[in-house]
Amino acid sequence: MTTTRQSVEMAKEFKGNDSALLGIVLAVITFWLFAQTTLNIGPAMGQDINTPATVMNIAISLSALFSGMFIVVAGGFADRIGRVRMTTIGNILGIIGSLLVGLAITGGVGNVMLIIGRILQGLSAACIMPATMALLKTYWQGAARQRAVSMWSIGSWGGSGLAAIFGGFMASKALGWRSIFIICALISVVSILLMRQIPEDAPAKDAGAKTDVPGIFTLATFVLTLLLVVTQGSTIGWTNWITWTLLAVSIIALTLFIRVENKSEAPLVDFSLFKNPVFTGATISNLMINATAGLIPVTLWVLQDAAGMDAATAGYYTLGYAIFIIAFIRVGEKLLQRFGAKKPMMWGAMIVIAAIILLMGTNVMTQTYLVLAIIAFSLFGLGLAFYATPSTDAALSALPDDKAGAGSGVYKMASSLGAAFGAAIPTTIYTVLSTSDSTLLGSAIEFTGRQDNTAVREAAMLGLGATLVMALIALSSIILFVPGDAGSKTSDSAPTKADELLATAKEDLAAAEEKAAKAQEEARLARQRYEEAQEALAKE
Repeated sequence: MTTTRQSVEMAKEFKGNDSALLGIVLAVITFWLFAQTTLNIGPAMGQDINTPATVMNIAISLSALFSGMFIVVAGGFADRIGRVRMTTIGNILGIIGSLLVGLAITGGVGNVMLIIGRILQGLSAACIMPATMALLKTYWQGAARQRAVSMWSIGSWGGSGLAAIFGGFMASKALGWRSIFIICALISVVSILLMRQIPEDAPAKDAGAKTDVPGIFTLATFVLTLLLVVTQGSTIGWTNWITWTLLAVSIIALTLFIRVENKSEAPLVDFSLFKNPVFTGATISNLMINATAGLIPVTLWVLQDAAGMDAATAGYYTLGYAIFIIAFIRVGEKLLQRFGAKKPMMWGAMIVIAAIILLMGTNVMTQTYLVLAIIAFSLFGLGLAFYATPSTDAALSALPDDKAGAGSGVYKMASSLGAAFGAAIPTTIYTVLSTSDSTLLGSAIEFTGRQDNTAVREAAMLGLGATLVMALIALSSIILFVPGDAGSKTSDSAPTKADELLATAKEDLAAAEEKAAKAQEEARLARQRYEEAQEALAKE
């Protein structure tokens, strides 16, 4: 009881500081900066440990896939067992996963190590993302919280933007690609040590929340079997009974998942959320916009396979992506305030479409394509920057307060699952067609320059075409479902200092009221224990 009281007092007194924030950001980048390097260095990894390209495509997708499947569940667990503890668990999973990947040996055992490691990296991200964001809300207030959230966002968005460059650079050094994952494990250790100063925060530790086990099982069955069909269908054979059986299992699992969720008291995915058209449009577009990230590996691989670049050189062409997404993400916020959510979401999707169209021009000479790639990756970062904040605001502001938590979980799940299948589908198209003698586009499109790499260039064009379809679906969902007045549109004038002070005061008041409520509950429990002790003494 004394320990509990001391923990409560520490939580009341603790204020977020830079070293604690650094620990949180380091935990975040273990996924976005380190684990996501496989989008660039996947082929080099596969060659080193003798992993077939189709299996490597699965490995690349698995981290985002498992993050998406379990992020809602992990967020609920964090509220019950403690957010610091959940982040530590995530870091430990990340350490094990990174070491399995980094130390994978050549051959079958190495492939198993790679697959398990990537799964653990995904579970690590699922544990870390919701828990760390919740810690920012608890221990950072006012302007300090805004700064902390910005640092968290830079860790995630900036990390993803720099992953290709960082991965290529590290892979080109003496220690090779394995050093990325060894360093990642060390970063997780540092994160654990820096976060030890943060008091535990478990607001729902006494709540008897239920875990939707049937929902988790049916969702996992659906996405994993569908991923196997997408990535292994060509290897197994599209007419083979195994492929069709996997597809049937996937469809049955999806049907069962929907039925289970509609009957569950605590569903993993609350389908009633999709009765709100704004949330529907924002979530579908979020799923598809994140899926367009598949353009990164396809473009980088065609630069390596057709133009003869190494991973480091190819990665440098994505620099504009990182610069523009970091520099303009606050612009998306300003556009939201000026125009509402729909217009900047549409503009962002349109810019992404323009970027994909430029990257699809693999039929031109290498030097011309390199210029197109520089422009396209800059546009890709700009489009995502315009889209990100308005989409999130539209999705969550459209929901009542009692549905905001569930809606946030579904929205985050859509991001990760979109990234997983967005990586799997285009890369599978590229892998299958680049190694075949098929020239599907040769009769319709002239490929200038070298002709010995035409199959690779056609494969890239078609793989990027798949991401174009995804971007068009995203744009269509925005146009069809999101009304013009969606989102938190404000007046044209910038907020005054008084407005900012008022907002900060409201946040501080809410935090104080929350702490007061916790203190009252602790006092009630202490009084109850005291009365029980008195009764016990009286009986003696």
